[in-house]
Amino acid sequence: MTYPERIVCLTEEPTEVLYALGEEDRIVGISNFTVRPARARKEKPRVSAFTSAHIDRILDLEPDLVVGFSDIQADIARDLIEAGVEVWISNHRTVDGILGYVRRLGAMVGAAEAADAYARSLEDHIADVRRAAEVLPHRPRVYFEEWHDPLITGIGWVAEVIRIAGGDDVFPELSAQSLAKDRIIADPAEVASRSPEMILASWCGKKVQFDHIYGRPGWDQLPAIEHRLVFEIDSSIILQPGPAALTDGLDEIHRLIVESTEALGRATRAR
Repeated sequence: MTYPERIVCLTEEPTEVLYALGEEDRIVGISNFTVRPARARKEKPRVSAFTSAHIDRILDLEPDLVVGFSDIQADIARDLIEAGVEVWISNHRTVDGILGYVRRLGAMVGAAEAADAYARSLEDHIADVRRAAEVLPHRPRVYFEEWHDPLITGIGWVAEVIRIAGGDDVFPELSAQSLAKDRIIADPAEVASRSPEMILASWCGKKVQFDHIYGRPGWDQLPAIEHRLVFEIDSSIILQPGPAALTDGLDEIHRLIVESTEALGRATRAR
């Protein structure tokens, strides 16, 4: 069987997976938003953003496979397919979907066993964090903010990671929506009504403005605001459906939940 030897990755997660599997030599082009692993930006040409790509530059690389993510990249995929390039667009948006993605991509490059071992290591890590979360004295209510204007809450795998880490997403019904436009919170008062005890913000690569969050009208009585439990999460470790969300992202959120739980406990005892 012949496996692809010249792969262009339109998002970060295939790059991260292929490097983890030791298959980085197959990569000939990456997304400009790739930060994991750091060496990829030095070793591979950058040929795409997320919603756009340099089609001519991709074709010049003569790829035998282009890997992208979601219907948002459908136009890029169409243009490449019309040019005769084989394209795989994944559309996973859950933790199980990320694990399945690792296994499928590994199989596509002839590294099924290594990919399965890697996925199992991710599963083991998830299980370890879940066990640690189960002994917490309290599961805080968590509001995850993906964007600030309009307010957009977290997608499916983000809500799952929060639950695994020991918290409860306050908008579980919205996290099931795959498109950001369907996760818009039209009225900030709706956030207040759910009384989050923690706020995690990751503004799609833009620096979070804490004063903006703390100063929102009607939010001053929120436990998260009252106890100063508002935190920024680097978008590179949570907003992409790849291994980073299940490792660094999960670990960071668990750490913040542990710290917040301790702070909330001290506040309760002080009353």
